[in-house]
Amino acid sequence: MTDIKKAVMHIEEDTEGDLGSRRVIVNFGPQHPATHGTLRTIIELDGERIMRMEPEIGYLHSGFEKISEYRTYNQTVVVSDRMNYLSPLCNNVGLSLAVEEMMGIRVTPRCAAIRVALCELSRVADHILSVGLQAMDLGAFTIMLWSFIERENLYDIFENVTGARLTTSYTRVGGLLRDVPPDFEEMCRKFMGKCSKTLDEIEGMLNENRIFVDRTKGVGTISKENAISYGLTGPLLRACGVAYDVRKARPYLGYENYAFELVTEEGGDVWSRYRVRVREMREALKIVDQVLKTMPQGPVNVDDPRIVVPLKSVMNTPQGGMEGLIYHFKTYMYGHGICPPKGEIYSFTEAPNGELGYYLVSDGTQRPYRWRVRPPSLYNYQAMPEMCLGGLLSDLVANLSSLNIIAGELDR
Repeated sequence: MTDIKKAVMHIEEDTEGDLGSRRVIVNFGPQHPATHGTLRTIIELDGERIMRMEPEIGYLHSGFEKISEYRTYNQTVVVSDRMNYLSPLCNNVGLSLAVEEMMGIRVTPRCAAIRVALCELSRVADHILSVGLQAMDLGAFTIMLWSFIERENLYDIFENVTGARLTTSYTRVGGLLRDVPPDFEEMCRKFMGKCSKTLDEIEGMLNENRIFVDRTKGVGTISKENAISYGLTGPLLRACGVAYDVRKARPYLGYENYAFELVTEEGGDVWSRYRVRVREMREALKIVDQVLKTMPQGPVNVDDPRIVVPLKSVMNTPQGGMEGLIYHFKTYMYGHGICPPKGEIYSFTEAPNGELGYYLVSDGTQRPYRWRVRPPSLYNYQAMPEMCLGGLLSDLVANLSSLNIIAGELDR
């Protein structure tokens, strides 16, 4: 039995028939609209001051990791979409990279550039909705509507590229489902121009807004040392002044070739997390602009039929027909699939919420022997008591909204 549940029993015994001034235990969530439908927090209050709290991740229990041990590596890309449904393309890319590192595969330059562009557009989609919902939780409803408009514009791009708006399943081990359409650059530039103006309007509405500033500055402060101790990454860690970004510390997909600022703030509070996300969106748009200007030509898949099945146009030719059909049969029908060598690997990327890691163990077959995920939301959520203790009950909403918790990452 946890300490706070013991406290509940003790308080119930002490207050039986007594309406005097006592500490009370309340549940925050899962019905509260700010708790994403699953999160529950047991809070001990002295008046409106939080004295103790115990967060629970709820029971979503999708079983993504165990399900993936019964799927081939490319089938697992579909599962990765469902963990963080605000930026699924980042999950797709991270998983494919992990398998490619295990197999020693280097994707084509065009594939790497497309992946970078889509990851940065996904970062904007995730951050702008996080900022919009954070503003809504604190009373600024208009910002949320603006953010949803921009997200829909991004979904138009994703649908044009992948054929799906939410669960994209776009990457493949060794490449992509297909190349981007001819109007990809045009759609991106149209969005980038409008999104930059929306960010200006969001900052104009919030940066000098007395209510928003009072509800965020100095609220939910966590020190640099404690942030590192809790394993925080992404915007939460950088809002504490720690300059750690996987794209800089361990560049992948050619991120070292793009010029962008590693954004940090020093406050470690809700305000700093908001500022980091807004500034990172502007840096993401800069990266996309550089990708579009330097987009390489060429194929998007590696030239190895054991990894990427030949196109149907090739299989229909006398030269490549029989061999292509054999590889298609072995990969998709006979069940061989892609078989990495025996071994294990931990590969990680900079997802919008922080370090997204995949730990894979291969036994040499077409399915992973073990598949474990390091989801940034799980580590971020465990720091909630550190941010909230001693603060007011109303500040709990501000703290939770600044974490941008995605329930699918918590209870996988």
